[in-house]
Amino acid sequence: MAKTDKQHINKKGGGTMISNILIIGSGGREHALAWKLAQSPRIGKLYVAPGNGGTRDIAENIAIEATDARGLARFAEKNSINLTVVGPDDPLAFGVVDVFQSHGLRIFGPTRVAAQIEASKAFAKRLMRDSDIPTAPFRIFRKHESALEYVRKHGAPIVVKASGLALGKGAYPCKTLAKAEKALAEIMLERAYNQAGNEVIVEEFLNGQEVSIHALCDGKTSILLPTAQDHKPIFDGDKGKNTGGMGTIAPVPWVTDQTLREVNEQIVRPTLQALTKKGKPFTGCLYPGLKMTDEGPKVLEYNARFGDPETQSYMRLLKTDLLDVLDACVDGKLADLAVEWNSGFAVCVVLASGGYPGKYKKEIPISGITEAEKIPGVVVFHAGTMCSDQLRTSGGRVLGVTAIGKTLQKALDRAYEAVRQIKFKDMQYRKDIGAKAIAMGF
Repeated sequence: MAKTDKQHINKKGGGTMISNILIIGSGGREHALAWKLAQSPRIGKLYVAPGNGGTRDIAENIAIEATDARGLARFAEKNSINLTVVGPDDPLAFGVVDVFQSHGLRIFGPTRVAAQIEASKAFAKRLMRDSDIPTAPFRIFRKHESALEYVRKHGAPIVVKASGLALGKGAYPCKTLAKAEKALAEIMLERAYNQAGNEVIVEEFLNGQEVSIHALCDGKTSILLPTAQDHKPIFDGDKGKNTGGMGTIAPVPWVTDQTLREVNEQIVRPTLQALTKKGKPFTGCLYPGLKMTDEGPKVLEYNARFGDPETQSYMRLLKTDLLDVLDACVDGKLADLAVEWNSGFAVCVVLASGGYPGKYKKEIPISGITEAEKIPGVVVFHAGTMCSDQLRTSGGRVLGVTAIGKTLQKALDRAYEAVRQIKFKDMQYRKDIGAKAIAMGF
């Protein structure tokens, strides 16, 4: 397997075989990235800002908010950070990559203008339309009255989306007109997502299963990761409000290599070319969420970073040193790297606070993680956790219980056996992660 150049020069000068790494974020995705990076023989010091109750066991948590770009850059300079990895969407949208690059600091992620592909669904939909990238027909509205008039004229089913960043909760698939009207009111009048609701997208409802595609990009070359499938709604059977994601399987067994080639040629490559043509070349991880329709794959939305909870499953399958992968992306050397994956399947079951994705209580004691991780193939990633006198909840999505197995069913059995070991008051989770694939005979 080809390796990237291990000699990295930090801003103060001088080469080093060992890399000090800073991960920006505090969720399950960041814990999973830290867990995998910690396995690299080239890792020096590993920091997570601000981190959570789980990252503190494998890295040093730094009390700097993920959106404090200048504070993070100062920390990176002071602590000789060789590479910074951006987890969440907000720092990218606010330009953390631009700030780091202006200081001569190496960072994994797209610039602010390239990250618009996630930060503005209106921008993304226009780009797809202009580049003939398959997506649902759409209209963009800035006024509630106009959007309401269009929805009533169009009828249901229909999809209403906040254009800006909404923690993965701003998309409303509406099967009735009443739900569409309520969605518009929540986004545009009640301002459920603040400025993210300044514009709304109203688009045609697409039938088919959702699949997550991730592409590593260095500005010139892209490599597709295995497919993954997230389960967005809070309740079994895809009922209830959308969340940031309640669980994943990877790879998706019914997605063929031919379909992946089509996705690459019709979606990933044209998207990257369109961004480059606009003067917004993309480096980092491009993540199109797709609907697999009878007419072929269509883009629901783009993300400009690793998915959460997809990353938790991916890191369980990745065979190649993650540091080599990230370095290759930042240094424009992805074409020289063969990224390898372990065989079998990985799954993630998210354990959430009662009330999520609405209001929920915090600081609830958590028990059973040690017992859960005694089950073969199981690793528990922390998301909304904190440590005071003991481990407690601090967010909506609290833990991601991951498991690997030679078959999808084996991985799921292990994950749910582990879930049964963990307890905190009002804990909720979906009991049907992967059920669609199992029902199809996989």
